[in-house]
Amino acid sequence: MSIMSSGNHMKIFALNSNKPLAGKIAKEVGIPLGKSSVKRFSDGEIQINIEESIRGSEVFLIQSTADPVNDNLMELLIMIDALRRASAAMINVVIPYYGYARQDRKARAREPITAKLVANMLQNTGVDRVLALDLHAVQIQGFFDIPVDHLNASPLLADYFLENSLEKDAVVVSPDHGGVVRARRLAEFLKAPIAIIDKRRPRPNVSEVMNIIGDVKDKRCIIIDDMIDTAGTISLAAEALKEAGANEVYACCTHAVLSGPAIKRLDDAPIEQLVVTDSIQIPEEKKISKMVEISVAPLLGEAIKRIYGNEPVSPLFQNRFKRH
Repeated sequence: MSIMSSGNHMKIFALNSNKPLAGKIAKEVGIPLGKSSVKRFSDGEIQINIEESIRGSEVFLIQSTADPVNDNLMELLIMIDALRRASAAMINVVIPYYGYARQDRKARAREPITAKLVANMLQNTGVDRVLALDLHAVQIQGFFDIPVDHLNASPLLADYFLENSLEKDAVVVSPDHGGVVRARRLAEFLKAPIAIIDKRRPRPNVSEVMNIIGDVKDKRCIIIDDMIDTAGTISLAAEALKEAGANEVYACCTHAVLSGPAIKRLDDAPIEQLVVTDSIQIPEEKKISKMVEISVAPLLGEAIKRIYGNEPVSPLFQNRFKRH
């Protein structure tokens, strides 16, 4: 499909959160990244300048709102305002990792729903469409009153395991009840059964007891989650699976947040390989030997081409998506 088939000329811009991924996406689409600059005043205020004409263009703006979350979010909002004032015809925001997604409901009294607040800010600033990847809570799509294309990385992760013949004797494991749908999706690609880890705290200040629902003895277990933050859940799950007789334990996720003690926990955990995507730019000091990074650029690049050409995006998550 030619990216020039739509009426408005396409432009792709990237901010500071994940420029390597943005460069790969632009290469997949077949156009260079647009020229812009992001500077800081001495007091920390952000100044953005778009260094080429975008009048009448359909713009795709790539920014993960990962650490530093607030800086990256403000960059995004300011850039959207600049694009709107520079007469962009359409502003599509590509958010490989949506920060604040875990604050999607009131878990306790007097708590904010920050994921909704972020959605409001994006809409009020002038976004026409959002392209997101593996939102922590799928209902966040409903926080927007504009189109949201919600992709998932399961086809890419499945492709890695299939290419390396790791699907034999495999069981896909959800580390909690909330991730069952995600585990089932990967299991369908691998033609494997699923297991669920049931975590319970019997009484206050007593460590969690893990019950495993499903047969994992003598199996290759593949734990899948949407994100790994401090890696406590994944590490405990891997230990429980080994204690239950699993031959090997693999782990995979879309968003490698990797904060606090995550790297030490993952290094110490009985995990053969940790498969992550580049939705968040991982610093070199956090790239441990058991980590395998795959790129979501082919998936997001294809989605951008389909959106621009008014073609359906749904085939990208209904079918296995081969990396190249």
